[in-house]
Amino acid sequence: MIPVLWADLIGYLAAILTTIAFIPQAHLTWKNKHAQGVSLGMYAIFTVGIALWLIYGICLQVWPIIIANTFTLMLALFILAMKIFYR
Repeated sequence: MIPVLWADLIGYLAAILTTIAFIPQAHLTWKNKHAQGVSLGMYAIFTVGIALWLIYGICLQVWPIIIANTFTLMLALFILAMKIFYR
């Protein structure tokens, strides 16, 4: 079994990496003023999933899940909004 400190560190690292992975897509969509390659259905489902992960993290009071999914939800909503706006 992994000690809690190491488990939290792994959680925070995973949270950081999976969250910053959305920054290039958000930047590219904003810069190009189109979201042609972004699937509306996929991002809609994904965004709901992220919101549920955030609620789950809040229920369990697990900070790596709460922090990561708060930022990921904001980025996903931004990309989703641009996909709808730039149709």
